[in-house]
Amino acid sequence: MTSALRRFLREPPKAPQEKCELCATPVPPQHPHLVQVAERRMVCACGPCGFLFDNPGAAGGSYRRVPDRYLVDPGFIVTDAQWDALAIPVSIAFFLHNTAQDRVIACYPSPAGATESELTLDAWRTGIGAGRLAAELQPDVEAVLVRRGAPCLLVPIDACYRLVGLVKLHWRGFDGGSEAWTAIDAYFAELQALAREL
Repeated sequence: MTSALRRFLREPPKAPQEKCELCATPVPPQHPHLVQVAERRMVCACGPCGFLFDNPGAAGGSYRRVPDRYLVDPGFIVTDAQWDALAIPVSIAFFLHNTAQDRVIACYPSPAGATESELTLDAWRTGIGAGRLAAELQPDVEAVLVRRGAPCLLVPIDACYRLVGLVKLHWRGFDGGSEAWTAIDAYFAELQALAREL
């Protein structure tokens, strides 16, 4: 076999392994995440570093550990009128309480990434904010994830950013295409399976 053909038999290069952004220890694919509150930035962490931030007051509150709970409120589905009041141009959005800005922020996934939407306090208070999941919401690290016509979910904030990545990866054309919606449907089914009923 010639050396020119041998190069095709070599294993493809491995993706670089993720590391804890605090101590540089390699981390497995499933690892804790922290939120750097002031910058709203996700940080990968190893187990021991993640454990250090289980207490919300650790490091003066500048980092918060993302929890791993998933809750669903099957009795609360946003009405068309409530959704229209949010003025969000797509059928999926997530809502988080940002302590640095001291307000609820609405975001939705788009092919360009997470897009922030203008949200009036009244639209939040009389809609999704009136639900039981909103009362459970931990600031900065959890979000209420809403899909029009489906029960609301309370999820870790990193689950929302995984959804954003999924949309960026699969979205084609104006309406996303069947591949994107198949991936989105499968992801929501996975989240529903993880969720405990409130």
